[in-house]
Amino acid sequence: MPRDTVQQRALAPVFHRFLDRIDAGLATGGIEARLPDGTHRLLGGRKPGPVPIVTLHRWRALVRLATGGSVGWYRAWAAGDWSSPDPVPLFDLFMRNRVALAGTARAGGLSKLLLRGWHALRRNDRDGSRRNIAEHYDLGNDFYRAWLDPSLTYSSGIFESCDTLATAQARKLAAVLDRTGTEPGDTILEIGCGWGSFAAAASAGGRKVHALTLSTEQKAAVDAMALPGVTVALTDYRDVAGTFDAIASIEMVEAVGQAYWPVYCDTLARLLKPGGRAAIQYISIADDVFERYAQGVDFIQRYVFPGGMLLSESRFRALCEASGLAWTDHHSFGLDYAQTLRHWRERFDNADKAGQLPARLDARFRDLWRYYLMYCEGGFRGRGIDVAQVTLVRQG
Repeated sequence: MPRDTVQQRALAPVFHRFLDRIDAGLATGGIEARLPDGTHRLLGGRKPGPVPIVTLHRWRALVRLATGGSVGWYRAWAAGDWSSPDPVPLFDLFMRNRVALAGTARAGGLSKLLLRGWHALRRNDRDGSRRNIAEHYDLGNDFYRAWLDPSLTYSSGIFESCDTLATAQARKLAAVLDRTGTEPGDTILEIGCGWGSFAAAASAGGRKVHALTLSTEQKAAVDAMALPGVTVALTDYRDVAGTFDAIASIEMVEAVGQAYWPVYCDTLARLLKPGGRAAIQYISIADDVFERYAQGVDFIQRYVFPGGMLLSESRFRALCEASGLAWTDHHSFGLDYAQTLRHWRERFDNADKAGQLPARLDARFRDLWRYYLMYCEGGFRGRGIDVAQVTLVRQG
């Protein structure tokens, strides 16, 4: 009998005990698990919920999960230690059962210390923010153009009925513009302008826009649009001077970092005219797991968004209000983000099959991004992460 088979059989009872812990933590949904020792197990299954099929090709997948949390689980997937016909329901399931599974699926020990040490080097001071933004957004405009909608909007759309992705994105941009309460001729500061879709919508509505980005690729794209009344600058939000009629910031605050949330809120208040509005779209993580999340480093922070940090809505709201910003007209639409991500992944897969993704980005990179899109979709479907818009009004 091969040595690896002997070892797998000898260790199987240990791993089944770990699976017992996962089973106990699944209050809703379940997992049809196909295991390296040839057995099948249904984990959970006591109440309705997603029931993904997961094949563990090596017990090592569980070691990586137990010691590395979401980072280890990704590494196990990339190494072929586990597979699933559709991982999205698995990520949905993990998120639905996030509180009970928190101790099972989070990095600990040396792995946690190493990840936290790495993350500490990605602080969002001025130099760090530029490096972090470049690592994600300067992958190339040709890359993003291959799978985003034609407006190159890289944030959640707002869907109705059978909308196309482009229609949902246009509705979102119109909603943000409406929240600014501006009229033609007014000036909007946009913090984090992406590839210019909001600036284009505001310009078409007669507004002036001063757009900020730290991405050289994004600035080049917005400059090339030559939008009337729009200027774009490679400027950190902390370094802006002046007063504006309104501010728009669409899914930029996730790149700020918890340590800098107070500065961000104070900056909004400083730059708004009295009574002016800031229209903010942001991604948050449930408060019931925020402390654990904030103390660790997850898959996205390690491999996709260095320096990133989802909001705790309650904590961020308190900081806004302490800065003299009234929190009004809150609207969350997390399932719309799941739908947006599904559209992006379909477009990404089609572009990959057609050879339209840049050749400089190898198969490992493309697989990483496919995993990222599935991971995020599952998170929104499991309702542990959310997206929302809010209007902040400067008091006084």
